[in-house]
Amino acid sequence: MILVVNAGSSSVKVALFDDDLQELLRGSVTEIGGTGELRLGEARQPVRAADHDAALATVLAMLRVQGMSPEALTAAAHRVVHGGATLTAPTRLTPDTIAAIEACTPLAPLHNPGNLAGIRALSRLVPDLPQVASFDTAFHATVPEVEWTYALPRDLRDRGLRRYGFHGLSYASLVDHLAGQGVLPHRLLAFHLGNGASACAIRDGESVATSMGYSPLDGLVMGTRTGSIDGMAVLEIARLHGLDRAAGILNRESGLKALAGTSDMKVLLSREDPEARFAIDAFTHAAIWHGGALAAAMGGLDAIAFTGGIGENAAPIRDRIAQGLAWAGPAPVQVVPAQEERRIAADALATLRIA
Repeated sequence: MILVVNAGSSSVKVALFDDDLQELLRGSVTEIGGTGELRLGEARQPVRAADHDAALATVLAMLRVQGMSPEALTAAAHRVVHGGATLTAPTRLTPDTIAAIEACTPLAPLHNPGNLAGIRALSRLVPDLPQVASFDTAFHATVPEVEWTYALPRDLRDRGLRRYGFHGLSYASLVDHLAGQGVLPHRLLAFHLGNGASACAIRDGESVATSMGYSPLDGLVMGTRTGSIDGMAVLEIARLHGLDRAAGILNRESGLKALAGTSDMKVLLSREDPEARFAIDAFTHAAIWHGGALAAAMGGLDAIAFTGGIGENAAPIRDRIAQGLAWAGPAPVQVVPAQEERRIAADALATLRIA
């Protein structure tokens, strides 16, 4: 069995797969550091987990109660948001690779520390269990240099200021799915639309351009993130409110939430007020605008694919985006269920077999 772990700063999500990559169950522990809830399969119970060690210890104990011994695990497979420029493939976790992930923390200060907390917790709880990390940035390692380079002075570029791209595990699983169905096109424009939203130009199964950049802030309008915004506007927000407050505004108080009071697309689609209609217009306009640029990076497009919560469930949003890109020529539209956890489990199995 493979235990897939997605550890954030205040929660841990898990999924359990067998060696044939069939999902056995999934669960989570919420509100780490306070009183939250443990969910595992059908089980629900209040839980107070002081830290990630306690949260994952609770998960392992519940697995045992449900007849799934932690000793029977083959590996733990972790989602890590940022692998920087060097961690571009699934990696067996060792002290050196953990240090390399930690070195990427300045590039993803909101994500990598939580990912590392989950890794270290399991290292203490099950020290002999092999652990593997898969990186959200890795899928975009195939993007050409001209696409990922910012026109900045050399010393800043050498400090890692460049485009990286995110949602790579989602795009990789989407490519796996379409290839498995025999319908992976030469030029695919893919949209991952959820609370975080991005688009990716995929040529022959490889990323050649994507809407997110140095951080997940860039690109499409999102649930609580601005999407693309002029750097001078960011500097003005920082001047008015300070750096930390500006980061909060840009990442957690903007996007659909700022335009219409909620980041929930289902709620917005049910409303008829001008603010909700404008928020939807802004969301779809940004997707079409960036989608057009990405189609140009591929020299056209042969198909469009949608995944993520909004991409899978909001047909009116899909239709508007597809219609807005109709100028590029008729393109079949695919809706692909998100399977990031399954992809992470597959990465772990492949990595351990190679090792």
